Amino acid sequence: MRKEYDLSKMKFRRNPYASRLKKPVTMRLGQDVIDYFKSLAAEQGVPYQQLINMYLRDCVQTHRKPEWVSH
Repeated sequence: MRKEYDLSKMKFRRNPYASRLKKPVTMRLGQDVIDYFKSLAAEQGVPYQQLINMYLRDCVQTHRKPEWVSH
């Protein structure tokens, strides 16, 4: 293996997975929701934002919709 590599001759190529990358968003969540996911995440040993993403992805894949209760 070489000690140094010359990368100046490399050709530029777009990342084929760029469209699948996570995008930062700003959301307003209730403190009770944040606390709930943080406690679950601590039990599982994963970051709470990753846990929320996994839950929302599951909702997308199973076409789960929220139940609206009118008062």
